[in-house]
Amino acid sequence: MPTLKKHFKKSLAFIVISTLLPAQIILAATDLSAQENYLKARVKSLEQNTDHSAHMAPVEKGQEFHGVFYGFLPCENCNGIKATLSLKQNNLYLLVTQPAKESSKEFYEKGKYTWDEEKHNVILTPRNDASIKQYFIKDEGTLIQLNNDGTPMQADKASSYTLRRSDSAKTREVHIH
Repeated sequence: MPTLKKHFKKSLAFIVISTLLPAQIILAATDLSAQENYLKARVKSLEQNTDHSAHMAPVEKGQEFHGVFYGFLPCENCNGIKATLSLKQNNLYLLVTQPAKESSKEFYEKGKYTWDEEKHNVILTPRNDASIKQYFIKDEGTLIQLNNDGTPMQADKASSYTLRRSDSAKTREVHIH
């Protein structure tokens, strides 16, 4: 008889715990989703009543124009030059060039760039004593290198001096023909 009582108590305890445990999980999940819904509603309510335009700094057009541009430029002493131009948000740039020769090293040029809204040009000013480079912005995904004085290249050469933004070029591979 005492063994039967112990077994009955264990079974009863198991039944009570197994019925209460899912109820606690359901209550906890319901409580958590209610809290999330309340927080979302509160944030939405606060966002509707807030005007951020008074304290937002205006963004220069030149700082909106950034990205990584790739191209294959002509070269007099080699088969061409692979170029990668990275325009960063803080008006800094990195230009990496590499002649298309066997085991040729990369050349790095760092500096600042400015935006000329009237001419639609990006002007690269290097940190070292290298010459200033200018690119005409054909569209948001295409830059065309200009002569040192800022004038366009001859019409037949202009297409050879084009850099395309990485997201519009679809690939970084350059084929030499």
